[in-house]
Amino acid sequence: MDIARDAIMVMLQVSSPVMLVGLLVGLVIALFQALTQIQEMTLTFVPKIIAIFASLMLFMPFMGRVMNDFMIRIAERIANL
Repeated sequence: MDIARDAIMVMLQVSSPVMLVGLLVGLVIALFQALTQIQEMTLTFVPKIIAIFASLMLFMPFMGRVMNDFMIRIAERIANL
């Protein structure tokens, strides 16, 4: 159970920065579309894709460090069996 709980926490830590960026960009675009009444489908996808790609580049060192620490903890648990 400890390993599963730790894996879920790592998954949330790794995915939450990118998901929050996508959520914020989507919210801003939706607000912009509601205010201007522009209903263009590409207007929603292109900025989100660019923002998510940029956030992946920005948060990749953090995400790698979190996953590396998780792997070290798992390897130590296996070694201590």
